[in-house]
Amino acid sequence: MTFTTRPEIRGTFGVATSTHWIASAIGMSILEKGGNAFDAAVATGLTLQVVEPHLNGPAGDMPAIFQKAGEDVQVICAQGPAPGAATIAHYREQDLTLVPGSGLLATVIPGAFDGWMLMLRDHGTMTLRDVLEPAIGYARDGHPVLPRVANTIDGLTEYFAEHWPSSAAVWTPGGTAPAPNTIFKNPDLARTYDRLVAAGEAAGDDRTDQIDAARKEWANGFVADAIETYLQDANIMDVSGKPHKGVLRKSDMAGWSATTEPSLSYTYHGWTVHKTGPWSQGPVLLQALAILKHHDLAAMDPLGAEFVHTIIEAIKLSYADREAYYGDPAHSEIPMDHLLSDAYNAERARLIGPTASLEQRPGHVPGFGHLADAYVTRAASDFGAADAAPQEPTMAHLTEKRGDTVHLDIIDRWGNMVAATPSGGWLQSNPVIPGLGFPLNSRAQMFWLEDGLPTSLAPGRRPRTTLTPSLAVHEDGRRMVFGTPGGDQQDQWQLVWFLRFVHWGMELQACMDAPLFHSMHFQGSFYPREAKPGEMMLEPAFGDAVINDLRARGHVVHVAEPWSVGRLTAALRDPDGVLRAAATPRLMQAYAVGR
Repeated sequence: MTFTTRPEIRGTFGVATSTHWIASAIGMSILEKGGNAFDAAVATGLTLQVVEPHLNGPAGDMPAIFQKAGEDVQVICAQGPAPGAATIAHYREQDLTLVPGSGLLATVIPGAFDGWMLMLRDHGTMTLRDVLEPAIGYARDGHPVLPRVANTIDGLTEYFAEHWPSSAAVWTPGGTAPAPNTIFKNPDLARTYDRLVAAGEAAGDDRTDQIDAARKEWANGFVADAIETYLQDANIMDVSGKPHKGVLRKSDMAGWSATTEPSLSYTYHGWTVHKTGPWSQGPVLLQALAILKHHDLAAMDPLGAEFVHTIIEAIKLSYADREAYYGDPAHSEIPMDHLLSDAYNAERARLIGPTASLEQRPGHVPGFGHLADAYVTRAASDFGAADAAPQEPTMAHLTEKRGDTVHLDIIDRWGNMVAATPSGGWLQSNPVIPGLGFPLNSRAQMFWLEDGLPTSLAPGRRPRTTLTPSLAVHEDGRRMVFGTPGGDQQDQWQLVWFLRFVHWGMELQACMDAPLFHSMHFQGSFYPREAKPGEMMLEPAFGDAVINDLRARGHVVHVAEPWSVGRLTAALRDPDGVLRAAATPRLMQAYAVGR
């Protein structure tokens, strides 16, 4: 019998898996009450905002990929764009070369709450109160605060007291951080959610009218009013080491709403993998698969150096294209058809040699060469930024002060399935808006203060986010959803997990328990936007022989702490209706439940 850290959950009624056991339990409870996967996803996502406030919040971002039984795969884009006053000229006038990684200039239009409401209205069955009550209860009455949350707050207590007093009031009541595993409450957030429910119910008994009324109250009512009032005078310290005023306005929030769009897909060894579009990094996983299709991965050891080397080199190539060519397709021409074409990727695959490449190598796309050249120049540039402050999100370093993301996967008994990767609005990203109980996001740091790029800062443009849930459909009828937090690492860890599942038939949980790795070679998405040529990180369970082999090939190998890389979760539906789910044991938070 193969040992796994946890059983692979199996059943026929429903499965829910997420990065926090409380949220997973809430999702399952919604299914038990007769809700569908979309109702459960919304309740799970709203609960994650309460129990993992260092990883996501109501004013953050939320891409979701989903499939209603018997219908096409779709994507909800709840990635807010840049405000109307967010221009390169304005930021340059502040003597900035990069958008700060925290603070008010890093804020785009809040997207997460409206995205959840769009999902609930168009695909759910329950009322606003039904799905918000669990989050309200945990915010009002408290929940056992995760040690990582408590330690994050403790490390920022002095910073909050000196620079962000509204955050100090919420996260350090009485002037001290909460002790790990003690009951922590956020009564301001509970009142915010209560008011949104009340605004919805004032619109009448129809659930659709209630949801639309709550969305309106968020974007053009008391929530937007509180944000505008605060931003009129706020001049707060950020990662640049200087205070800045924000550019977000109530009119920006009132003029935007989340949208639904088709997915982007690629077929690999019988699996059609669906991702978000190039306004996210999602297509890099598809590009990596298109490259790796030209290599015989099945002949390799899934825990061996040849496998790791080949995947790392494919990642370098696909992520170079991410940096050169991706962006908001509503504002720029993105050559995705070319980037996913067989001829292009056969050529890219030939670039993978026996040793590690230390070059940034975006591919040649006719008519887009200037973007490739611009990326190579950027990756070699020194932006004069100080080391990243506590607000930078990355899991790789596993410091208590750095934020990240959450993820959830849910499948119901009817075959509806959802994967979502909410993030942003971390307690480290911005001061709490007084009276609301949550901070703004910092996603604008993914823009460049340089004209002519698909990722140049511009009003109304979506930042090229790192958030990237996945959905895959096999030709035999199997369907699954999966994903992970992790910034630039998200599609790398998903890629490794997916390849082991496809080529070696490992079960969901066994794939999750297997050691992971990722590259740091390409330019990072988060301030201070560093590229680290040739550098990679892997877990020590690969063993010294593999690590030494990789170093002999020229990789700059960093060995992580044991069980510290990746936060994957996944759920799968077999053609006979059997459901399966799994969650990583790493960080001892994620959990899968089902029956």
